[in-house]
Amino acid sequence: MSTKPILHRDDPEAEPLVGNIKVTRDDWLNVAMDVLISDGVDQIKVLNLAERMAVSRSSFYWYFKSRQELLDALLARWQATNTAALVAQAEAPAETITAAVCNVHRCVVNTSLFDTALDFAVRDWARKSGKVRRALNQSDARRLEALHAMFARYGYSEYEAETRARVLYYMQIGYDLAQLNEPMSTRIAMVPHYLYVFTGVEPKPEEVEEFSAYSMRYWKGEPS
Repeated sequence: MSTKPILHRDDPEAEPLVGNIKVTRDDWLNVAMDVLISDGVDQIKVLNLAERMAVSRSSFYWYFKSRQELLDALLARWQATNTAALVAQAEAPAETITAAVCNVHRCVVNTSLFDTALDFAVRDWARKSGKVRRALNQSDARRLEALHAMFARYGYSEYEAETRARVLYYMQIGYDLAQLNEPMSTRIAMVPHYLYVFTGVEPKPEEVEEFSAYSMRYWKGEPS
């Protein structure tokens, strides 16, 4: 005679639940993130998410105590992915400053490193929540700090490193927000010129070739 598994909430003090596990905590987070990106935070509702996954609304509480806990988990995931990835790319070893900027720009073309749609969804969310606005401000500051440190490593003065970090960061935000939908070939053709504008240094041909090949792989949907 088979018995159903005992399911425990994340809270060890909570009573166990009996039933079959149909979805995981990550499933709830992933669907909530999709809704955040497509429809905004106001549409992240437990019943809405449950209907999308064709599961009982009560199963939500196997993993989260409340909707707010889910929202907090979404914000934490964004910080642990987008912000962490950009900082890591800025800190990655590189022979030249132009190669270092190419490392950062991998975030632009590789959505597994940096999800631009998620970043804009969080920025929209921040207009409605002081808590999210504070988290966004902290994240922007951390990203700029990493870019500043990147330029400083290659001998730029304090003010120039700060200025170039801001130009690089805010230009990319505006570029993505404009949604130009330009062909990847056009964007790649501009890479050496962008690198020169960002750094004041002519990039090495091999750096441009390597970044262009990386970009085309992700444009075609190939793995790294």
